[in-house]
Amino acid sequence: MSNSDNIHIRETVDGVPVDNAPSTIRRRRASKAASASDETRERPKADRFIWGIYVALLFISIIELFSASSAEVRGSNVYEPLIRHCIFLGIGLALVIWIQNIHFGYFSRFASTLAILSLGLLVFSTLFGAEINGAQRAIRIAGFTIQPPEIVKLTIVIWLATILGKNQRPGGVSTLAVVKVAVIVVVFAGILWINGLTNTILMMGVSICMFLIGGIQWKKLLAVGAVYAAAALMLGVVKYAGGSSSEFDSAGNNGGIATEQTSGIGRQDTQIGRLKRHIAGVSPSDPIDDFNRQVVFAKMAQANGGLFGQGPGNSRENARLPLAFSDYIYSIVIEDTGLVGGVLLLVLYLLLLARAGSLAYKCNRAFPAFLIMGCAVLIVFQALVHMAIVTGVFPVSGQPLPFISKGGTSVVVMSMAIGIMLSVSRFAVTGSDKKANQDELDALPEDMQAANYANQDEN
Repeated sequence: MSNSDNIHIRETVDGVPVDNAPSTIRRRRASKAASASDETRERPKADRFIWGIYVALLFISIIELFSASSAEVRGSNVYEPLIRHCIFLGIGLALVIWIQNIHFGYFSRFASTLAILSLGLLVFSTLFGAEINGAQRAIRIAGFTIQPPEIVKLTIVIWLATILGKNQRPGGVSTLAVVKVAVIVVVFAGILWINGLTNTILMMGVSICMFLIGGIQWKKLLAVGAVYAAAALMLGVVKYAGGSSSEFDSAGNNGGIATEQTSGIGRQDTQIGRLKRHIAGVSPSDPIDDFNRQVVFAKMAQANGGLFGQGPGNSRENARLPLAFSDYIYSIVIEDTGLVGGVLLLVLYLLLLARAGSLAYKCNRAFPAFLIMGCAVLIVFQALVHMAIVTGVFPVSGQPLPFISKGGTSVVVMSMAIGIMLSVSRFAVTGSDKKANQDELDALPEDMQAANYANQDEN
């Protein structure tokens, strides 16, 4: 049989020769081929390093909360608060597993909506929320307490990452992005200031870190700092100039902590009093009263810990230290595990930040780089603020230690941040598979496909 007589078997799709097939059928064929290729290709895996740090923090949380909470429920079931905390840890773990499988591009689509909704919750809780520790900042639903300030932290990070990712230029963050972010931060920080200073500082600090990550020019950074300082000054004048009626409730809440009762929704007397006491310091000769109780017993717990600690569950100050299970749990960690354990816990958080930085460097687009670094900075910065308060560097203020402190909203929100970081590690990190890299780019919204620090052609 000659070559001209060879039988040519024409490839068909649904019985129609490919060569003559309509464009829709050809696209269907290409889609099927791509799907088959995707099935054969191993799906990207979430970063094991981040997973390891997260799981380690969960184990530490369970052990230390048991040690810190045992005195809280004296005369009742000691396991009740621990079980409740473990339930929230389980919810957080489930969210991490779920979110890591969601392409990070979806977060950019709903960033502004989520931020505005969280702002609404924050305003509602400030005006009509349940009072906790002298501040109206919680919403109680069906026996559960929701802390909108914790939700705001994460939604703002996502929103800022979206804005900065869309406005990344070869010379760094654009002026338009700087202005937008500064305005957003000032608005949200002003509302947060009503019920606490540390969340305001935290939000401003996270935004500045994200500016630095984006390569902001120093003159723009100085301008942002000036705007933040001016806003803080104006808020302070508005908040404190009117004065208030200060009544100290020595009976207090939370185990005898004195709370400064103010008129209205502000807590100016509380914050001013804490700042004055921090500046004055605590002398060993000073009598222990309701206003220095937290500082004194926190220092005692840390002193008891020594170098290697008393061992988990052997804390002696958990019965006397108010809020040992939440705002002061780091002091219990040091008492149980010593200076060595306290430093190792700090190292865990810093390793999380370092790993996020390594993954951000490998991202092929600006938005995921901002997103993973924003989440990491939020977690680590909050941990550092908590440790600074406990060790006496910062004035007394309520700020949970991420994943370790008791608090359902904080645990859930920080777990969501971990899930987002893992999502970025799966779908945004540049590898040798250029087809996978291109698939990741195609999955992003069109307005999020601006080049990152490393151009795709260079990979």
